[in-house]
Amino acid sequence: MKRFISPAKATKRKHPVSGEAPPAKRRHGASSLSAKKTSSKETQRTYKGSAHKTLSPKKFLDGPGSGKREEKPCIKTSSLFKNNPEIPELHRPVVKQAREQVFAPEAFHELGLHPHLVSVFSFGCPSVQKQSIPVLLEGRDALVRSQTGSGKTLAYCIPVVQSLQGLKSKIQRGDGPYALVLVPTREVSTESFRTCGLQYSHLLMGGEKRKSEKARLRKGINILISTPGRLVDHIKSTKNIHFGRIQWLVLDEADRILDLGFEKDITVILNAVNAECQKRQNVLLSATLTEGVTRLADISLHNPVSISVLDESCDQPNPKETASPQTGTWLDSFAIPESLDQHVTLVPSKLRLVCLAAFILQKCKFEKGQKMIVFFSSCELVEFHYSLFLHTLLSHSRVPTSEQPPSASLPLKFLRLHGNLEQEERTAVFQEFSQSRTGVLLCTDVAARGLDLPQVTWIVQYNAPSSPAEYIHRIGRTARIGCRGSSLLILAPSEAEYVNSLASHKINISEIKMEDILSVLTRDDCFKRRKGAAQKSHAVGPQEIRERATVLQTVFEDYVHSSEKTVSWAKKALQSFIRAYATYPRELKPIFHVRYLHLGHIAKSFGLRDAPRNLGVSAVKRRKKTPGKHRLAVGELLRSEYSSGLEAGGAKGGKRGRQQPAPSKQRPWERRKLFS
Repeated sequence: MKRFISPAKATKRKHPVSGEAPPAKRRHGASSLSAKKTSSKETQRTYKGSAHKTLSPKKFLDGPGSGKREEKPCIKTSSLFKNNPEIPELHRPVVKQAREQVFAPEAFHELGLHPHLVSVFSFGCPSVQKQSIPVLLEGRDALVRSQTGSGKTLAYCIPVVQSLQGLKSKIQRGDGPYALVLVPTREVSTESFRTCGLQYSHLLMGGEKRKSEKARLRKGINILISTPGRLVDHIKSTKNIHFGRIQWLVLDEADRILDLGFEKDITVILNAVNAECQKRQNVLLSATLTEGVTRLADISLHNPVSISVLDESCDQPNPKETASPQTGTWLDSFAIPESLDQHVTLVPSKLRLVCLAAFILQKCKFEKGQKMIVFFSSCELVEFHYSLFLHTLLSHSRVPTSEQPPSASLPLKFLRLHGNLEQEERTAVFQEFSQSRTGVLLCTDVAARGLDLPQVTWIVQYNAPSSPAEYIHRIGRTARIGCRGSSLLILAPSEAEYVNSLASHKINISEIKMEDILSVLTRDDCFKRRKGAAQKSHAVGPQEIRERATVLQTVFEDYVHSSEKTVSWAKKALQSFIRAYATYPRELKPIFHVRYLHLGHIAKSFGLRDAPRNLGVSAVKRRKKTPGKHRLAVGELLRSEYSSGLEAGGAKGGKRGRQQPAPSKQRPWERRKLFS
């Protein structure tokens, strides 16, 4: 059946070749020959910004104007709901998750602590502290495994403080370090330092001035908290650092330390400490136990006590069993807080961006007291979405509609955190988000470990993690110490099997339908298509939801195509996404593989109207003699992985950056063997 299109609507299509409206098939077909021939001309015209071709987000979000042309949002996008893959039925196997008892019935005064220390704590005793403190006070080495947010930091801080206070000879500042605590990232070091809160404790981390750190080392530091890379730097360059009085060596977040490639640094530190001090107490703490952690425990611990806080109802070893945790049960299952609700939603690639934006609006604009963290796979993705949401969703949230009072919605607040930021900015963002009661933090996995961010209610994983352990650490930023929290994992239809992969590790997830997330757009009339007769929001149906999602997508695309700079940002973010997608480990390749991606649909999720061409042209020009495309892709992908914010040193990592292996000598899915 032919459909009549008015000339007014025809002029608002994507730059027709002639004055007449093109045929429907050619207008909707993404692969038409005429569209390909005029694509470069269309881009140039968009950049010139002619009034009838492009509608800026500001004009659209400012509400209705005096003219009818300004009232109508310019829908230039192809339909988001056509040519999408079918969303499969999600058959979730019901599994029994491993649980931990967060609080123990015993109080702190029953653990043999000094009365002055007991008087400091006004809360119940967490289980990990109840099991760890007596063992550590006996002077035993320990390997502690407990879920994220269960209080592992205090589990070693309290025994360290009590043992140092009990020394017969009075501790002097000039004695040097009595306790050495190694942590993976700068944020974790700041968190541990704040937890210790002692006068003569200090932290060493990348991004700070070495000269000021050397001055503090000369004056004396009794409890030294450091990242491995910066401590190795001081061992090699600072003469007045010595470890002759070390009594405690603590490796916090040991699995993360190994994941970041600090094996060689740990070896240097252990050799330096062993050269000056043979007798000391060693502690390893981690939320997950990997083969690398167990090998590190064999090297650094002497006859350790293995402590796990898993419920006895699960088939787990005795928490106080003195053995090396080599059993498959310990390595394959993960403890998840009982107060954490886990969800997953299947979203076609073209709808990922609007679905994420709708979920942020639903939780942080129309609900009170919500605080959200959104995880991305690279720094470029964080920067792109941060800029996009600031110029679209944030501008929209400040302008109340004529039909809605200002009190009907809450203002949005966006922050970003990744490894390429300057250290001062990273610290400021961390403190601001910690002290804020609401807000949305867009970040990489640099914020996935060891950070205690209060009152976080939602964790959104926009890009699926590369391992179940990383999944556990991400969702562990919420539901901490008995508080309630929720998480959402966004997957494409081709990635649905990932849910079964998580279920094999006893991780149980419930499904949220994409339509339920997008329905929140009906609560905001700024996303309504301007028609002759206004339609009330409570009478909307599926068609209205789709139209509003298309309007929101148009807002994103108008911003992305508003200048050459924003288009370039979107292309770089798309390129970074594809590179990160190719770094999934070998066991996940049947689920996450680049060949499963539809480039045109993925481009839509970055606000691009067409799939960009020649994403790797610059790399090809630099390496013309490279035989084959696969080798080139591996080198490019690995560089993207090292710039994703996972490393502790960030963009200005100094010597830390030079310690990374050459990208061309190692494949992304291959891990270096520990201490090889």
